[in-house]
Amino acid sequence: MEKPKRRYVFGITAFAVLLIAFAGVALAQEPTEEQPGIEEETMEVPVAVGEITVTAQKREENIQDVPVSVSTLQGEDLAIITTGGTDVRALSARVPSLIMESSFGRAFPRFYIRGLGNTDFDLNASQPVSMVVDEVVLENPVVKGMPLFDLDRVEVLRGPQGTLFGRNTPAGIVKFETVRPSQEFDAFVRASYGTYSTTDIQAAVGGSLGGDWAARASFLYQSRNDWVNNDFEGGRDLGGYVTTAVRLQLGWEPNDKLSGLLKVHNWKVSDGTARIFRAN
Repeated sequence: MEKPKRRYVFGITAFAVLLIAFAGVALAQEPTEEQPGIEEETMEVPVAVGEITVTAQKREENIQDVPVSVSTLQGEDLAIITTGGTDVRALSARVPSLIMESSFGRAFPRFYIRGLGNTDFDLNASQPVSMVVDEVVLENPVVKGMPLFDLDRVEVLRGPQGTLFGRNTPAGIVKFETVRPSQEFDAFVRASYGTYSTTDIQAAVGGSLGGDWAARASFLYQSRNDWVNNDFEGGRDLGGYVTTAVRLQLGWEPNDKLSGLLKVHNWKVSDGTARIFRAN
């Protein structure tokens, strides 16, 4: 009688354990009001990537809707890159397939996209990569060395762009969009100082003038002492420069379908010395 009784007790205990385990699983799968279900938690996860707007096709579009290979730099990343007395060559290798170099220092930079470019330094030589600033083509190689300041974004279009942007674009385009005047007040001052008395001061202020009018003024000052030693007897050290630039903008926007923008740019290299030319 002892064995059957033990088997009976063991069977009852095992059945009870299985019943409790099954009930626990069922309760865990059923969401309650205090503990939301898995589907509700998944729905509440925020989206981390915001919309990026570009003008690669001469109109504002989401970069995901543009059928062109486009990369863009904007916001804090662009501000960091253009700080510290840099010139346009600071963008080199910051965007995939884009390289910029120069045999003349800050002047006369040469652009390459996907390895396509022109090493010729003749003023009349056609370049396969075009530079566009606020929808204005700057094709002269000397002008391509202009300083960068108060920028909204930089767009790099890879591949032939002749349909919308004309000649000298078989390799691509580097587009610069400056910050435009708006009805909201905005101002900043940024300054840096480094080796060889390298100085970089940038400032801008803009806002509403009342009614449909808005304005913005931007300023840049960059300088550096000579830093390339010239061992030739009586020779002068090289590499220094002093550059100033000003941009004034007046905007008028009576409605969503009509707007006007007047811009005045001034760029002056008031002092500077030559840079070593590395032939071959």
